[in-house]
Amino acid sequence: MIQDPHHGRDHRPRRLVAAAPVLPILPILPVLIVSALVLAALLGEPGMTWVPLLATGPALAATTNGPRGVLCVGLLAAALGAALGIRDGAPGGDLAVALAALLAVTLASGLASALRGRRERVLAAVRSVAEAAQHALLQPVPATVGPFQVAVRYSAAAAEARIGGDLYALVSTPHGVRLIVGDVRGKGLPAVGTAALVLGVFREAAYDEPDLLAVVARIERSLARNLGSDDFVTAVVAGYPREGQLEVVNCGHAPPLLVRDTDVVAVEPDRPAPPLGLRTLAGETPALQVLPFADGDQLLLYTDGVTEARNHDREFYPLADGLARHTSDEPVRTVTALHDELLTHVGGRLHDDAALLLLRIPAAADTAVTRPASDAERIGS
Repeated sequence: MIQDPHHGRDHRPRRLVAAAPVLPILPILPVLIVSALVLAALLGEPGMTWVPLLATGPALAATTNGPRGVLCVGLLAAALGAALGIRDGAPGGDLAVALAALLAVTLASGLASALRGRRERVLAAVRSVAEAAQHALLQPVPATVGPFQVAVRYSAAAAEARIGGDLYALVSTPHGVRLIVGDVRGKGLPAVGTAALVLGVFREAAYDEPDLLAVVARIERSLARNLGSDDFVTAVVAGYPREGQLEVVNCGHAPPLLVRDTDVVAVEPDRPAPPLGLRTLAGETPALQVLPFADGDQLLLYTDGVTEARNHDREFYPLADGLARHTSDEPVRTVTALHDELLTHVGGRLHDDAALLLLRIPAAADTAVTRPASDAERIGS
């Protein structure tokens, strides 16, 4: 998915790295609370007031420990509670009731801990399946494909999601490098299923069809057979059939941004076309747009989760301005800077899936390889 040092953060399961320094304290926190209550009882007035409060220990342990840890905390609390009761001369019946209540809380907390552990194991299994599905659906894109340097960044809106309705793919074929970036209408599993359908048809058609419009037509026919009347997919399909020439077919998607020198220009379609899946309703067919694409040129494709991201003042993220600020000779660095600025703009969390895919043809100066001077060159110098 993301071919940079930060790519794994989005492509693979997110781990709670930020919380790691606190985690070692949590398992012993119930013991610390029990110890604090016992210390308060020793320093306070004699009586039974503090013994029932010792149930706080096993109750809290249910959220941080396994059943065995809960049982240990509960037994520790019961033993200390019995010692306090005996020290204060509490009536035997009252002490027995308090200790029975404490043990009941311990057992209930142990059961809750066991159920929590089971849910966590199920969730871990589901996440691993989601990760495998993501790898199968949104396959990793190499840092170089054909003549292109490539960088991709994808973020699902849901914090625990691995995949969503945004899609992309980039493949090298006998007809040149071809790619697609799209956005499925809707969310959830239906959107994921539609994205999988589009990517599967694209990867097959990209190899089979010499004409890029034929690739789009294959996707359209497949969606017409499988989608509902209200479902559709916006997409940009592009190809690089020959040196210096880029073909673009825009089906109702946000226009790509072309970076040439220091200029950033939106590649608006010559003839607007409906999203994939709606051609029969709209009666319009997509057009092939041919762009000159020389050394040093870059093309950014993205989904509306980027351009429609709002800040606290309800202002949209200015992607073209951000691209002009962060454009560099390294697509990875450019895309990473855009993604980080996007998260800052929205306050740290996206409310829609967002994908960025940047292509760049290295300039001649980038591909020049420094070689050792020959003997003749050294003598001549």
